[in-house]
Amino acid sequence: MVLHSASVESLSQLFPLAAQLTEDRHAPPGGDPPGQRVYNRAMGTNDKPIFRSFDPLAEVFITERNLPHWFQVGAAMFITFRTADSLPKEVVLRWQRELEQWLDANQLPIELAESTVVQKSARHDELLGSLNTTQRRELKKLSDRLFHHSLDECHGECLLKRCELAELVANSLLFYDNVKYDLDRFVVMPNHVHAIVQFREGESLDVVSQSWLRYTARQINVSCQRSSAFWQPEPFDHIIRSPEQFEYLRQYVFDNPKKANLSKGEFLYFERAV
Repeated sequence: MVLHSASVESLSQLFPLAAQLTEDRHAPPGGDPPGQRVYNRAMGTNDKPIFRSFDPLAEVFITERNLPHWFQVGAAMFITFRTADSLPKEVVLRWQRELEQWLDANQLPIELAESTVVQKSARHDELLGSLNTTQRRELKKLSDRLFHHSLDECHGECLLKRCELAELVANSLLFYDNVKYDLDRFVVMPNHVHAIVQFREGESLDVVSQSWLRYTARQINVSCQRSSAFWQPEPFDHIIRSPEQFEYLRQYVFDNPKKANLSKGEFLYFERAV
């Protein structure tokens, strides 16, 4: 795990209910992030899950608020949750304008931009249905890219730059690892978190993710003597579609601090031992 400047001793205090942590010099392709140390959890032979991609023949559970959420037991997922102040109004408007430009250039309904970025409209499904499969895929790809790029600009208070708060989030994620779910890796960024996780039978993405958000928000607000909402309430999640996408997203999580130009001590990275 890459954990700021923490020592092995402090790690054992940080995760008293998790598996023992040991220093490991094997990093993902690309090498260690600058100035960081990589720590991996020491796993027994029964603690090494097989991460699987989406199975088109298996049951899928779909829920929807502002975002669609697809969930399949036993399929690995890429999850992003962000702080409530991570996308200020001017950033959201810039994102919307870029989508509008793309839609206009392709002679598609520009109302889809606001419905995609700000608030899903009553006509959203109708408007989206006017796009063909390729256009829908390209719109989602562009919107997701703009979303993640905006997060990496590190807007807002960026309280998760503080080592003790990033560790609190990590502790919450690791608490039920190997019990309710299996974590492949995660990174705690200044204003958001990326994780690759696979849920076990009987567990729910919605229930577990809301538990992470409620617990960490409460603890962070107490620590910082604040009372306002800490997290944006609806995570971004994506079922991993193929082994190739799994490897791409693993590298994405590892590279995220570098892409955001973060320095030593400004992020926390965890990876499961090979």
